[in-house]
Amino acid sequence: MAQFPVARMRRLRATENTRRLVRETRLSVDDFIYPLFVVEGSGVRREIGAMPGNFHWSVDRLPAVIDEAAALGVPGVLLFGIPDAKDEEGSEAYAEDGIAQKAVRAIKRANPDMLVVTDVCLCEYTSHGHCGVVTPEGRLLNDPTLALLQRTALSHARAGADIVAPSDMMDGRVGALRAALDEQGFDQVPIMAYAAKYASGFYGPFREAAGSAPQFGDRRSYQMDPANRREALREMALDADEGADILMVKPALSYLDIIREARDRFDLPLAAYNVSGEYSMVKAAAANRWIDGERIMMEILTSIKRAGADMILTYHALEAARLLEH
Repeated sequence: MAQFPVARMRRLRATENTRRLVRETRLSVDDFIYPLFVVEGSGVRREIGAMPGNFHWSVDRLPAVIDEAAALGVPGVLLFGIPDAKDEEGSEAYAEDGIAQKAVRAIKRANPDMLVVTDVCLCEYTSHGHCGVVTPEGRLLNDPTLALLQRTALSHARAGADIVAPSDMMDGRVGALRAALDEQGFDQVPIMAYAAKYASGFYGPFREAAGSAPQFGDRRSYQMDPANRREALREMALDADEGADILMVKPALSYLDIIREARDRFDLPLAAYNVSGEYSMVKAAAANRWIDGERIMMEILTSIKRAGADMILTYHALEAARLLEH
């Protein structure tokens, strides 16, 4: 390759139009899925303290935010239901009239074209805050949990969900969901698997938003150790073999290496979750005028796309979409 002075890399950085022409990674509103927190009640639009600019929505207020997202070109939303009542087995997760199920139906009535992804997990619904069935001694039981996850995914599909997204990290849950969906005639419903979900400290603001902090212990026995890379690739390979249609890495920003390796290894569409802590750090630093919040937001989202993600689940979705309009 040519060397300086023949090669001058700065030639292609001289003007904005030149930079646009040679730009390798292009961020688009088509890349975004916008997470929403839905609560019981009516007339609720309550800002989440740890996540400025994000809200708890009651079902009757959902059409307004869905219309806003659609007008900006955001193709899909991810729903988290937050029930009024919780119990040991998270029964509201799979209730036909549960909060998530009602939200799906409301969105589909208001905007049938909006892609609705539903979080399939029990932690928002259990009184103990763990993602499955727990023994009196506090041990989470993998296989009995699978049956409840199947019931949850089926109830979401019956309500009209376009994609179900198991986030529990139980072994075998993708295969269990695929079998249940296919048996009940929902063979066209894709599974977006939280395939490499780490036991991360970046989930703090989400746990405030969803009221899902564990009441004892932690989730390290089923979520991944942040130190492990090869294990993540094995998790993704297992989910792919069980029938996952989309693989996800969560969180995104501290796991860009995992996103890159997943992109190189797997041909399936790849999602990355730009999680609550990543979002809230930007907002807090911007509020203190330590950073240019909009610039950092776009840099982070571009880095996730550059690492290889095909789609980004992000609380920045609406704000970023407005910037991409201009």
